[in-house]
Amino acid sequence: MDSSVFGLNGKTVLVSGAGGGIGQALVASLRAAGAKVVGADREASMLAGLDLVDTVLFDQADARGTRASIERYLAKSGAPDAVIANAGFTRAETLDQLDDAVWAAELAINLNGAYAMTDPIIAAMARRGAGSLVFIASVNGLGHYGNPAYAAAKAGLIAYAKAIAVERGGQGVRANVICPGSVRTPAWDHRLEADPGLLDNVLPHYPLGRMVLPAEVANAAVFFCSDAASGITGTVLPVDAGLTAGNLRFVDDVLRGK
Repeated sequence: MDSSVFGLNGKTVLVSGAGGGIGQALVASLRAAGAKVVGADREASMLAGLDLVDTVLFDQADARGTRASIERYLAKSGAPDAVIANAGFTRAETLDQLDDAVWAAELAINLNGAYAMTDPIIAAMARRGAGSLVFIASVNGLGHYGNPAYAAAKAGLIAYAKAIAVERGGQGVRANVICPGSVRTPAWDHRLEADPGLLDNVLPHYPLGRMVLPAEVANAAVFFCSDAASGITGTVLPVDAGLTAGNLRFVDDVLRGK
């Protein structure tokens, strides 16, 4: 097997939400694969210290501003070889905690903003005849694990990626989705400080007995960006320590009697 097909030497990859826990892992894994990385986030300070060739600043909650920033970048640098749409946000919530404002905010950041960010790039990739998009969605887009507005947005990303795969495949544009489960990023730190026993309730749901690491999500994204995935488009890959494979808690509680 030609190991070079798994590399990204000479490729430029734009990563949104690059300053976050998964975003920083994406930057590191892409650089290790030889890619030149363009980091996007809300503020320059969020990108400080990352190994980047360029930066793009926008608040994905503002669709118009996001599109304008991306269009300025494209006018200056042209379309990247690949894009990883990683930026997103949610809070722990149930249906009882939803209202119009919460629903609109979740969709604005996680779906509408992702569309505004990627749509101009897809058009540029299609004109060029090549490009790869990777959307970081969530297991919440595949089944219900709480956070209903966020889940609706992530399910929308999956549908959007499939539309790109079907309608832009003829122009050489691929689109795939990664659906992480719980990822051990610094976002968990304050929750664990408040409740040190929280993982005792979380981990029994995961067949691997642990949360996914940011690097594991990043490695899957690198694969989708690489020529090793040249024939793959429109797919959805859970990176979730087995969560969506089945109900381990049910097996343990009902069948094993634990």
